[in-house]
Amino acid sequence: MGIDTHTLKFLIFASRKKPLGRVATIGRAGLHVPKDKLRKIMKLDREVDYGGYCEDFLREQFDASAVESFDKSDYENATHIADMNLPLKVSSAYDTVIDGGCLEHIYNLPQALENISRLCADDGQIIHVLPANNLCGHGFWQFSPELFFSLYSKSNGYDETQVFLADVTNEQQWYEVHRPQKGERVEIVSSASVFAMVRTRRAGSFSHKNVTQSDYEYIWASHNDLDRPSPQPKPPFAGHIAKAAKSTFLLPLARSAERSWQRLFRPKKSLSVANPHLKKCEIELLC
Repeated sequence: MGIDTHTLKFLIFASRKKPLGRVATIGRAGLHVPKDKLRKIMKLDREVDYGGYCEDFLREQFDASAVESFDKSDYENATHIADMNLPLKVSSAYDTVIDGGCLEHIYNLPQALENISRLCADDGQIIHVLPANNLCGHGFWQFSPELFFSLYSKSNGYDETQVFLADVTNEQQWYEVHRPQKGERVEIVSSASVFAMVRTRRAGSFSHKNVTQSDYEYIWASHNDLDRPSPQPKPPFAGHIAKAAKSTFLLPLARSAERSWQRLFRPKKSLSVANPHLKKCEIELLC
């Protein structure tokens, strides 16, 4: 885990929202940006070399007052040896907690997320850069924007939550994910590997006891709210054709018509502005 080009630019974005201050990293974060690219992005002198880890870099380039790391193993000389699968004893809180690709390797994900929030001070920020699509086998988990919108909600004690998706092959653009509305699911497919990049602010005391997928909450609430419209069903036309043609020689034609109908009216779900849930962002304008 560590800081690659997307993560570096996301840290620049987050630091403009709020100074990093005292920083905790989940795992000891390596510095994986190629040196020439790092010098270009940060406008560094050619002789500057921060080595393989992020501590000096974050202190000098982001004015972090301290940088400490938490890891289960001591093989990378982390500041604190701690198993994120277990409740973490927190002796001090941090202004910024950075998870640059560690959660996907931790089995007890709910406990790890709670530990991260415990490490974060009131009014501090939490930053995640994690696998979303097409990284199956990289770790235990891949992450949906839905998790972060549902977890890092105002009712749970968080604010300013934003989720972006980044194609690992395109370092010039991100796509901001719109928060799910009115029972819709934000479904996204992609042909390349995609990172989810998340920033939220801990607005005070927090709770992880009420984390439910938003479209189910909407459906459940609709049973007790006569003014709330129910989710709209899918277009029924092709289904009626298939039903009428059942057990007849027309069935293959009906199935073909149904597939064509679904392709025509199915919402675009790819990583592009054709997906109504995504907004293209020029990285240079955000950073």
